Amino acid sequence: MFLVKMLARALIPALAVALAVPAPAVTSGDLAAVEASLGATRSMTAGFVQADGKGRQMAGTLTLKRPGMIRFAYGGGVNMLLVANGKTLNFIDYDVGQKSSWPIAKSPLAVLLSPNPDLGRIARVMPSDNAQVVVVRARDARRPEFGTLVLAFQRSAGAPGGLQLEGWTAIDAQNKKTIVRLSNQRYNVSVPDSVFTFAEPKRKKA
Repeated sequence: MFLVKMLARALIPALAVALAVPAPAVTSGDLAAVEASLGATRSMTAGFVQADGKGRQMAGTLTLKRPGMIRFAYGGGVNMLLVANGKTLNFIDYDVGQKSSWPIAKSPLAVLLSPNPDLGRIARVMPSDNAQVVVVRARDARRPEFGTLVLAFQRSAGAPGGLQLEGWTAIDAQNKKTIVRLSNQRYNVSVPDSVFTFAEPKRKKA
């Protein structure tokens, strides 16, 4: 349960995506290519594995539909859910009967879910020693409490805009890190809006 709560905290007031990469060349068109890739991604499904800074792991399925919708469904009997329904990002803990909600536009997930991705002000391409990998670091200097979002993409002719999202690392304001790695990505598949609905939690009696 700790990992789910940690991911929710990291995704909402701080998000940084990254697979660690070092040095050489940055292509000037890569940021525009990332914007184009995000803009061409109408939907995506994938498996995910998340790990905290101590290496503890959990897995589940991710469903994304732009603009504004995303769902992290956890396996292994975890009775929690992180879901954005087009307007708000909701973290629901069914075991304790609590829900927390944030406007999507005020969360770093807006980078992935915006109808018109514009990374120019908040993002830059990081140097990579692998020409097939593009890493973008996004951080809004005006809202440092959101943390940093570093997106990792693999060049792939079959993905929207030629870039496949591989995962991210979320770093919150306390420098806590959550790494999310994706697998079995499928793009622009049919996803009904009902996927992003959820049952309201029932408050537990004291």
